[in-house]
Amino acid sequence: MSKGPSQQDHETMPVFEVFKRAVAKGYRVPSQSQRFMWLKLDGSSSSSSSSPSDIKRVDFLSQEGKGCDVFDGDWVWDETYPLYESKDCSFLDEGFRCTENGRPDLFYTKWRWQPKLCNLPRFDGKVMLEKLRDKRLVFVGDSIGRNQWESLLCMLASAVANKDSIYEVNGSPITKHKGFLVFKFKDYNCTLEYYRAPFLVLQSRPPVGSPQQIKTTLKLDKMDWNSVRWKDADLLIFNTGHWWNYEKTIRGGCYFQEGQKVKMEMTVEHAYQRSIETTMRWIHNEVNAGKTKVFFRTFAPVHFRGGDWKTGGSCHLETLPELGTSMVPSETWEQFKLVSDVLSAYSNSSEGTKFDILNVTRMTARRKDGHLSLYYLGPKESPAPIHRQDCSHWCLPGVPDAWNELLYAMVLKHYIHHTFNNSSTYEAQV
Repeated sequence: MSKGPSQQDHETMPVFEVFKRAVAKGYRVPSQSQRFMWLKLDGSSSSSSSSPSDIKRVDFLSQEGKGCDVFDGDWVWDETYPLYESKDCSFLDEGFRCTENGRPDLFYTKWRWQPKLCNLPRFDGKVMLEKLRDKRLVFVGDSIGRNQWESLLCMLASAVANKDSIYEVNGSPITKHKGFLVFKFKDYNCTLEYYRAPFLVLQSRPPVGSPQQIKTTLKLDKMDWNSVRWKDADLLIFNTGHWWNYEKTIRGGCYFQEGQKVKMEMTVEHAYQRSIETTMRWIHNEVNAGKTKVFFRTFAPVHFRGGDWKTGGSCHLETLPELGTSMVPSETWEQFKLVSDVLSAYSNSSEGTKFDILNVTRMTARRKDGHLSLYYLGPKESPAPIHRQDCSHWCLPGVPDAWNELLYAMVLKHYIHHTFNNSSTYEAQV
């Protein structure tokens, strides 16, 4: 098979050069912020380290790239991005269309993920669609999973001339919903599907006779009812995490259940761990590893400052990534470690549960600039009130496109070598 072109020819542009060009093109740069003092817009840079372009990288799709950790890298400016424009994609929820909703800057669309030791293949929608011919690609999880699913819809649709050949099989519109959506690419006889299951495990009524404060329970030993629809997918991508907090569970009367017993004293963290263990067992027992390739995407950090989504937290002034250490809350890394420990245990077990990890947590932690912030209410209603910001979901085009570029690279790797590795390609870094 001929390999798609890699991105090795796009050298990392010095950051000061990025902003010289950005200013010349009319992009907005906050001129009074201390964060920009190190950017010498006169053409000099305060950094004395060697350029990332000095590193000799191999092609990820080559034999030499087999050991490359694609999740260890940097965000680099790339003038060829974004991969699509939101105005050209009819398959986007209105809330993700930040530019159309009035966001004034475009910086967040111009960053490409560059692994340190290898080059990723340039995304090619036609190549990906050929790999998906006669197949089902299924996303399962919360609304951040829907964010990624819609990103991939647009990335693939950009390669299809006749947009009428792409449609939702039940005639359902793309918008917030409580079920599932299945989009078919008619010319390739493939589907791109999203199933809403924010906890992955089953949420249902509590046992008869439960205390009055228990409104619902999460059955930690049972998968979501829709799991029967997922198991025969060809590519299956899980995510969970954003609903595993006190606000979304116990505060709202949702407690944790195992068997017929409600565990009133169980913590959210312990319940989250049990849900991941149940998911891993389900993959091992119910999924045909010879047909279905499973990915688990790790948690994408939020970037609220000065509060959370209910208490006036904000991110609307962020226009640049953290190019050094990220400043996400400590609980993000606690959650990451919890999930990493479970996934590592199952991937290293003697029975060897087969799955791969899209380990996006660390790379995404730096992208405080990529959220919807004030620009999620549609072109007529945006911007939102300053105290009602969304620093969880992502503008499209934007950060989720990079997650899908990693997915694309891993899918191509599979077809080049004809088989996925039986063990995870991910090593927990905690």
